[in-house]
Amino acid sequence: MMSLVPLQGISDQIASRYAEQHGGVTNAEIQGALSVPQGCSRLTSYWHFAECRYRKVGRTCAEPDHISSCPLPLPRLRKGSLNQAAYSLALFIRDVCGGDLVSWIDARLAEADPDPGAPERGPLMREAVLDPLREVYGIGPKLWAMMLADLLLGADPNRERWVTAGSWMIAVDSLVHNFLRRTGTLARFDAEHAFGPACTASGGCAEIIEGLACQIDARAYNPDFPATFPRFVQAALWGFCAEAGWDICNGNRINDQVGCQHQQCPAFEVCDRRQN
Repeated sequence: MMSLVPLQGISDQIASRYAEQHGGVTNAEIQGALSVPQGCSRLTSYWHFAECRYRKVGRTCAEPDHISSCPLPLPRLRKGSLNQAAYSLALFIRDVCGGDLVSWIDARLAEADPDPGAPERGPLMREAVLDPLREVYGIGPKLWAMMLADLLLGADPNRERWVTAGSWMIAVDSLVHNFLRRTGTLARFDAEHAFGPACTASGGCAEIIEGLACQIDARAYNPDFPATFPRFVQAALWGFCAEAGWDICNGNRINDQVGCQHQQCPAFEVCDRRQN
């Protein structure tokens, strides 16, 4: 997971290049550092860790008397908030999950799934895992959705609850949000908003994508897919826009001051082509 955490607030290429040059950090390395008694009370537990406030530039924190012996600054990550995210996640796995993230996920999904036939079981199980993880410092909801989708969908296809919860993990980045705005989808649902927390709030981008997914039988694209597959729909929208995908609907291709003029776009005739 920590190999993906730096992929926020900066391009993937820059983040990956920095990691290649300076290295990253693993859960085992952090747990090893935490096994040694620490002078700083912030490293006592996941709950004590709140408000660490470490800053790489200036080398400051909430407990400056202990920073010279603190292991948290040692990983050469791109910025101090990533060091905090790494330790917060490692402490979460140790203290909340009892050192076993897989069993913790199994238990959370089982508790949220009292009725295997309920239509809302996917969202319920998704939130059962996401809600506690949102409290881990420095990792936003978009990144959690990306990481958990990969983990839950790819780790073990025989874990039906994992696959179901993973299929409902929706990651809304600026490409997906701008697609929904540019095409007039947000306006049609009276849901126009700025990119940010509103995308995952009630009535935002993620909820609209869920609704679209409920109208699409994903098995038409792959018979092994679940019938309702919001993650697949979100990934398809992202691929339609991304430079690494179809590279059709993005700010490099379209001047939003005048609206889209690309008549070769397969959605041109049904798109509202809204301007800024």
